[in-house]
Amino acid sequence: MSESGPWKATVLIADDEEVNRELLSEILTEEGYNIICAEDGERALRAFHDGSVDLALLDVMMPGKTGLAVCLEIKSKPETRLIPIVLVTGLTNTDDRIQGIMCGADDFLSKPVNKQELLARVHSLLRLKEFTDELERAETVLFSLALSIEAKDPYTEGHCDRLSKYSVAMAERLGLRDELRVALHRAGIVHDIGKIAVPEPVLAKPGPLTDQEWVIMKQHPVVGERICSPLKSFRHVLPVIRHHHEKLDGSGYPDGLKGEQIPLTARILQTVDIYDALITERPYRKALSSEEAFAIMYEEAKRGWWDRSLIEEWEASFLHATTDARRQP
Repeated sequence: MSESGPWKATVLIADDEEVNRELLSEILTEEGYNIICAEDGERALRAFHDGSVDLALLDVMMPGKTGLAVCLEIKSKPETRLIPIVLVTGLTNTDDRIQGIMCGADDFLSKPVNKQELLARVHSLLRLKEFTDELERAETVLFSLALSIEAKDPYTEGHCDRLSKYSVAMAERLGLRDELRVALHRAGIVHDIGKIAVPEPVLAKPGPLTDQEWVIMKQHPVVGERICSPLKSFRHVLPVIRHHHEKLDGSGYPDGLKGEQIPLTARILQTVDIYDALITERPYRKALSSEEAFAIMYEEAKRGWWDRSLIEEWEASFLHATTDARRQP
């Protein structure tokens, strides 16, 4: 195996039968894998939370938390859901396997375990995890780059994080499907990543930009789209990056789109972006109150710039969140 191959991976074996743990451990140790053993579901969960597990082999019929319960919990958390899980079971009933699939299991092994089948499945799933880890690392680099751009301006501190949260809240309120919620989470962070191509004096300029400076500034959505386009997992993010500065009347940039031509996700991020900018202090003005911000947004919606229905949704969502916060003891 290559030096970067799966032999370095850590495999969790969870089974209440010691003989089964020893058998699986012996087979995988011979192949160079690091092994963690757990006697039950609770110990298995603790091993996951330590952050060192690359793949798990879970016995389905453990006392207490079953393998199915552990699988469901691990797959429901963003930080662990990409860890491959193989359910090891003596059950042959189709319904039991369907239940495993519904819990998020990536594969199954039947008892008694065949050595070659075990190694083939473990090797295959770990190769797949290597690819997903590479994608996660690329995403992390983009996030870090976006946040480093934000950090250059003390007036925009926390802006990306707030937009990410606001956009997801709006997506949930509107009932958007999961992949669009994830896209808005990502877009909130990287939407202005193209500003890396804008000279710092232009970015930090306290007064109005010149015509030439505006030409440069208006290219940042295109540059941002180009930076993020190699990641296929960002396919729903790209339209948000490119079009969050468009206006309904066609006077926005970079493409002058009108009305429904502007993707809904871009209009959502645009709405919360404008709101956050208005309630945040800037070098040329103080932060506005929420009431003042919404008044300006509604006035600009009358001019044909923004989607009034989304402003209304955001205001209702904001007021609901504020009311709930006041009710807290």
